Amino acid sequence: MSNKALPFKRYTVTSALPYANGPLHIGHLAGAYIPADIYVRFLRLNGKDVVYVCGSDEHGAAITIKAKKEGTTPQAIIDKYHAQIKASFEQFGISFDIYHRTSERVHHELSQEFFLNLYEKGEFIEQVTEQYYDEDYHQFLADRYITGTCPNCKSEGAYGDQCEKCGTSLNPTDLINPISTLSGKPPVLRETKHWYLPLDKYQPWLEQWLLEGKRDVLKSNVYGQCRSWLKSGLQPRSMTRDLDWGVDVPLDEAKGKKLYVWLDAPIGYISATKQWALDTGNDWEKYWKKQANPADNACLIHFIGKDNIVFHCITFPSILHAHGEYILPENVPANEFLNLEGDKLSTSRNHAVWLHEYLDEFPNKQDELRYVLTSILPETADSEFTWKDFQARINNELVAILGNFVNRVLVLSHKYFGGKVVVGSELTDTDRFIFSELARYPKHIAGSITQFRFREALAQVMNVARLGNKYLADAEPWKLIKTDEERVKTVLNVSLQLTANLAVIAQPFLPRTAQKMFEMLNFEGYDWNLAGGDPLLPAGHQLGEAQLLFEKITDKQVDVQLAKLSNAKAVASIQPAKAVAEAKGNVSFEEFVKMDIRAGKILAAEKVAKTKKLLKLTIDTGLDQRTVVSGIAEFFSPEEIVGKQVSILVNLEPREIKGITSQGMILMAEDADGRLDFVAPQSAVQPGSVVR
Repeated sequence: MSNKALPFKRYTVTSALPYANGPLHIGHLAGAYIPADIYVRFLRLNGKDVVYVCGSDEHGAAITIKAKKEGTTPQAIIDKYHAQIKASFEQFGISFDIYHRTSERVHHELSQEFFLNLYEKGEFIEQVTEQYYDEDYHQFLADRYITGTCPNCKSEGAYGDQCEKCGTSLNPTDLINPISTLSGKPPVLRETKHWYLPLDKYQPWLEQWLLEGKRDVLKSNVYGQCRSWLKSGLQPRSMTRDLDWGVDVPLDEAKGKKLYVWLDAPIGYISATKQWALDTGNDWEKYWKKQANPADNACLIHFIGKDNIVFHCITFPSILHAHGEYILPENVPANEFLNLEGDKLSTSRNHAVWLHEYLDEFPNKQDELRYVLTSILPETADSEFTWKDFQARINNELVAILGNFVNRVLVLSHKYFGGKVVVGSELTDTDRFIFSELARYPKHIAGSITQFRFREALAQVMNVARLGNKYLADAEPWKLIKTDEERVKTVLNVSLQLTANLAVIAQPFLPRTAQKMFEMLNFEGYDWNLAGGDPLLPAGHQLGEAQLLFEKITDKQVDVQLAKLSNAKAVASIQPAKAVAEAKGNVSFEEFVKMDIRAGKILAAEKVAKTKKLLKLTIDTGLDQRTVVSGIAEFFSPEEIVGKQVSILVNLEPREIKGITSQGMILMAEDADGRLDFVAPQSAVQPGSVVR
């Protein structure tokens, strides 16, 4: 690697802090964690000083909403999901230096320090404004407690801080027809005081730093969003909230108010680094603060999903800029969204592949999922995961290409030469071509990684395996061994050198697989610069035992996963029961006993002409036979109700309906969806029996 490709001495890499209100799914992995992990592993292989930090975002409305839904406390929610998320990351193999949490004291203190720094500099605007308030719950509503129609794209379900459909940054008062997520009712406006960050004040600086300075640095999807927001004109953004959960605003006049989650959450990257430094004896400031010599500044890279671009490219940089002591991000390689089986991933509908479930159901197949997701990363546009594609990529690529090549090389080396690296005849033009091709791949792969084109980089790794497979298939050493053992020695030597190089360059993408290959080769290649150069395995080197790298995914395994998604879709399609109608006002007992309700029997029924809902019924009341017009034709045919027992109010004043005199009313139960059913005796009774 050249210094030009990795010019910084030190790197600070972050992945978006997941909300501790639910488990991880593959969309999270494809958005912010697998790309960052590949990049960090690559930096480490190049000997760079890098710290990779993340942690649970444990504040904000999402946590309290989850707690209310589950009938528990925010603390219980964050404890539960922080532990689950942390365990999933560890089992999957994301190589954080620390996975922290924003509920820790070190984070609260650092967030308050940031707020006070800006407050004492006079950076905030203090305003008394009208904000939405839920009268039923007696509280002001945070952004995520309000939904409505987006004023930009007109889609419903936009939140008070952002429309997740079009990505527009919003204020709650921007929403059309806002609704409180607590009560389900329209909120009212009430006065409250808050502290605002004047993003409009920083707009000229942002345009210069972001649009001019990073035009050729940011990915096109990120740059396009930033340009769109700045073109629309930035507005002051409240940095405090009326909440009972989060980091306290450190002002006497702000009792009961908390810091806005998008002020405290990105500071979580810094507090995590600070805790890591305390734990390991490092200096956290050299990873975050400006150094006396700018050449010693760290390179800050944020890996996120596209829904967080505005906060990492505009809001957080403005906070860092206003503070003045901290470095700014060099890049924010945000990914777009990953879809699943033709539909959006949805936590609420359980339309997801949950990481903790995958790890249980596909034990020891972490690299297989890394491979598939890296192959389809939504780097500049949305992409899609399907279980059939998952199966095909593993079976047709990992098993048939990479696994097949490595297995054949190791098995043949043990079979013919006792598992030793041997040297045979002189290299042929074909052999030299293999080595010349091999020499160029590490540089090309590194170039793709440093440009955040991870799909492209992985494809080139697989091309090395394809190169080896073709070389081995063309040479056919299993046939040649009968006539030219010296040539077979050369072929297997070249193939083993290819395998060793593959192990080195596969490490950022398939770390467990690379480790298996090192064990089989009895070789350690934890330096990227080893690849593509001199032979890595000397003559006489003893190899380890051969083992299969991958196993095929069966149709049955795929069918099980598709059935899970189908079942989840079926459950999600069941509409929750609607609220029953409210009770009417009380009546006196004397009024009630005036109603004369009798058991009756339907003797005849027919549709009323030119109507959809009405049936003309002839009913034996035990007192007489009378005609009743009833609006039940949408639910019952005349034929099916003849002979049916009913309860009938016989002393209802007669009424003419469609030219027919109706003498009473049969009693029906109507559910919240409007469906009707008879209210009648459960066993046969004499018509005219009194219903009490």
